[in-house]
Amino acid sequence: MDTNPTPHQTNTTAFFVQAALSFGIALLGLIWAIWSLPLDPWARGFLAMTSLFLVSSCFSLAKVIRDSQESQYLAARVDQARVEKLLAEHDPFRGAA
Repeated sequence: MDTNPTPHQTNTTAFFVQAALSFGIALLGLIWAIWSLPLDPWARGFLAMTSLFLVSSCFSLAKVIRDSQESQYLAARVDQARVEKLLAEHDPFRGAA
């Protein structure tokens, strides 16, 4: 019987900083590219709006995936606790007379 829970994995500070910097640089590059294109304001506005929608959709998708993984982990832990409780309460000699 495994009595040690699965350790909670956390990201390091360096990984968090690297992810935040890469996101910021990519977003600034996208803004610069849209600004630099030889287009009329309507086309630039359309590209900016769709880019904003894409970025917000990526955040939403990442949150949904994370929530799904966390709920699966929680459900597995609840099932494991139920089995451990049944095994602890089971008395093989109770039924014998």
